[in-house]
Amino acid sequence: MPQPRQRLDKWIWFARFARTRSAAQDLVEAGRVRIAGKRITSCAHGLKEGDILTIAAPHETAVVRVTGLGERRGDAASVTALYEKIG
Repeated sequence: MPQPRQRLDKWIWFARFARTRSAAQDLVEAGRVRIAGKRITSCAHGLKEGDILTIAAPHETAVVRVTGLGERRGDAASVTALYEKIG
């Protein structure tokens, strides 16, 4: 059975690395997101639990492991279920 996936731009927005979904799309299209060290420029790329992301957002550069896929964008406290910081 295939592992569930979520659009990359949607997950970045749910995890609050971008203030809006269009800002999340801009991050991806500008090549500022990597999965397992590989630059991703497609917003529709399927993200799955366990993926390692490097996100070069304007306010921080974060390296995180995806621990969950979002259902909707919640408050800042709820994002802890979506990822864990590495290093």
